[in-house]
Amino acid sequence: MVFALALVLVVVGSVLFHILSPWWWTQIASNWTYIDGTLVITFWITGAVFAAVVLFMAYCVWKFRHRPGNKADYEPENKRLEWWLTIATAVGVTALLVPGLFVWKQFVDVPEDAVEVEVVAQQWQWNYRLPGADGKLGTSDSRLISPENPLGVNPEDPAGQDDVIVEADDLHLPIDKPVKMLLRSIDVLHNFYVPEFRAKMDMVPGSVTYFWFTPTRTGTFEVLCAELCGSGHGFMRGIVMIDTEEDYAAWLGEQQTFAEISAEQQTGQLDTDDVEAAKSGPGGVAN
Repeated sequence: MVFALALVLVVVGSVLFHILSPWWWTQIASNWTYIDGTLVITFWITGAVFAAVVLFMAYCVWKFRHRPGNKADYEPENKRLEWWLTIATAVGVTALLVPGLFVWKQFVDVPEDAVEVEVVAQQWQWNYRLPGADGKLGTSDSRLISPENPLGVNPEDPAGQDDVIVEADDLHLPIDKPVKMLLRSIDVLHNFYVPEFRAKMDMVPGSVTYFWFTPTRTGTFEVLCAELCGSGHGFMRGIVMIDTEEDYAAWLGEQQTFAEISAEQQTGQLDTDDVEAAKSGPGGVAN
């Protein structure tokens, strides 16, 4: 009787925790409100199954408890029960999967006016590339990645010269503007995840994945890596700030383009060469 009562209390406590828990009160910073709706449907279906199974166990523990003179019946098969369980399971699994299909369709159906922003992951930091004045990103190639070109931007592509490069720093995005996040990894498997955006996606080396969303309120949100990527996985964090249009324009104006970074590197290299030449005497022999 005590064990049966404990099982009942587990069900009651679980239901109360679900009702009273503030997990769905999290401020939503994107247009993916129906992600929460899908989660609620999942919780109700799995919760109903959980409650039914545990309460049935409690009933069996109490009903078929040991009593002197009782003898268990041997019933190896019950076709009717098997059919009911099969049908109920199929309906439950379908109810779990169907909402996800609608959500996935939204994920891959990107609006035409969405701005592309590239996220480049590496152990263990986040880098970003935004389109410049021409409104489009230049091409990139992992074979072009080097200390001087950490994102592998193609220097021969004119469209990439004005691309804004944000390396190991915060990403800013404007409010109420749809954004297509292009996800790239240059070493191992990562996952770009901002809980308030209700969107996440694996970043697979050698390919480009994506999702889109629309920021709906300003604020500062933490970026997490949701895929084990090595010993520094837990420290692979970043910040995404959703700004007003004025604040975003001011931040964007402070960032450097790929062409500007390349020019600074070339100037620095020329200065280094001049210093080395000055240290050498006639014929290149050091004084």
